[in-house]
Amino acid sequence: MTNRRRFLAACAASGLTSTLFPGLLWAQMKQGTKPVTLEMVRESARLAGLAWSDAECQELTDSLSSLAAGAEQIDKPTLTNASPLPFHFDPRPPGTTLRLPAAGLTLPAPAAVQRPRSVESLAFAPVTSLARLLQSKQITSVELTRMYLDRLKRHNATLNCVVTITEERALGEAAAADAEIAAGKYRGALHGVPYGVKDIVAAKGYPTKWGAPPLEHQTFDEDATVVRRLHDAGAVLVAKLTTGELAFGDQWAGGRTNNPWNLGEGSSGSSAGSAAATAAGLVAFAIGSDTGGSILSPSVRCGLVGLRPTFGRVSRHGVMAAGTTLDKIGPLCRYAADCAVVLGAIAGPDNLDLAVPEGVPFGWDGSRPVHPTRIGYVPAMFDAETDADRRSNNSRALDVLRRLGCTMQPVTLPGGDLSYFIEYTERAAAFDSLTNTGLYKGVRQRTSRFLRACQLVTAVDYLQANRRRLVIMEAVARVMETVDAILFTTLTLDSTTSLNPVMSLTGHPSIAVPNGFTSTGSPAGVMFSGHLYREDTLISLALAYQAATGDSQKQPPLFAVDRG
Repeated sequence: MTNRRRFLAACAASGLTSTLFPGLLWAQMKQGTKPVTLEMVRESARLAGLAWSDAECQELTDSLSSLAAGAEQIDKPTLTNASPLPFHFDPRPPGTTLRLPAAGLTLPAPAAVQRPRSVESLAFAPVTSLARLLQSKQITSVELTRMYLDRLKRHNATLNCVVTITEERALGEAAAADAEIAAGKYRGALHGVPYGVKDIVAAKGYPTKWGAPPLEHQTFDEDATVVRRLHDAGAVLVAKLTTGELAFGDQWAGGRTNNPWNLGEGSSGSSAGSAAATAAGLVAFAIGSDTGGSILSPSVRCGLVGLRPTFGRVSRHGVMAAGTTLDKIGPLCRYAADCAVVLGAIAGPDNLDLAVPEGVPFGWDGSRPVHPTRIGYVPAMFDAETDADRRSNNSRALDVLRRLGCTMQPVTLPGGDLSYFIEYTERAAAFDSLTNTGLYKGVRQRTSRFLRACQLVTAVDYLQANRRRLVIMEAVARVMETVDAILFTTLTLDSTTSLNPVMSLTGHPSIAVPNGFTSTGSPAGVMFSGHLYREDTLISLALAYQAATGDSQKQPPLFAVDRG
């Protein structure tokens, strides 16, 4: 089901289909071409389902004119996508007691790793293995960086996953990493490891195009916090990777980003380039963003482990704003332990994104990763699945979890999802400058249509939707008290019975894990959602799941290398 249809369905389910229409009056008032009339107020009230008499409507004409004049004080032309808000979403319902992890990152016991005959044999290696080779000086960061740069150049024509190769910066960072490692100044498991970022993430000196033709030459004069923190960890930025237009889907200004496992389909959206490049072994890992599934869905499509952290776990400073109370930044990796390494480097407050709280540590002990065993599931989700491939993979998921000693507990989650209503309204504000300067005419009709339509949603309904959101958050919190994690099947990614957006709406962390393949050769996957700020337990569950299935050992045939 498309995001557009989900959005309309969510509005209809929540009784919000009329919320677009009162804004028609507001739009007319702001044009300042004619006074507010009784007829204008009467028609808007009727469309909004408000039973106001003519006398009551007449009383409002002067007030509405005054409000419209007051709105001019917003001075909208001076506001941009990067203009911060003075209030911030908190995923913790009132009265919530958090069970936080202990700070600190301990990786699994190192396995013996030796340099292969060919550097390209390391293209699909875990970040943790690359780290051991770099720390032991068996290989240099420059060698790894040149290998990944070569693969990016060689395979991009097939995948269409690269916006900009940051070669000059990459080679400079790699040389600096080698010099520091040689001098005994090792920074940790990401030191000298090449990676890519979704092209809504700012990198100083390179365009950040947001996937949209009108923004072909847009640049920013500083790194996003996530890029700066990875630089501080010694990681090497090799590429800006494709994002769907304004972070919608896998279609961008340069066309569609393709799935490395099945070139006949896209990589899903909107972290499409991050997923495709990582799955094809063009980078060691990548950074994506997720508003309503844009890390999770591409990860499932491309056979990756994708971690969408708790809302507010990672600063979004320097990253394009889409759904301001829904956007999260996280890693797309081939292995679960790699997600822990990356999240450990990028998590935490920076005093620039005030949605990131103080005093909420991230930690993971990979030396004894005890995975959660009380796993909730939604029986209706399994019962509703009709596709044979998916039914088979869903049954496989239950079998794997039982072999891991997990007990399956049926749960019921709240319906009436509002995530797309809230997201699209926030997007209308985030892209207001684009919409009102006419630049929207340079983007696809579907994208621009919703940016313009949501200009007409009333502030009252947006705020009431967020009040209803808290009711949903409290209901999910009660469910989470009974389980360690919740399993979501592949059905959640594109079905009318989707429950995946509920966990995005509440801000809970989620992780996508490979789960076999379909009859077409495309990967299948499952998703687990866990407790707020407990990404560590999800990573441990994903680690155990990967070990039990062996799916992550496979490589897309067109991009495979000799492990030599």
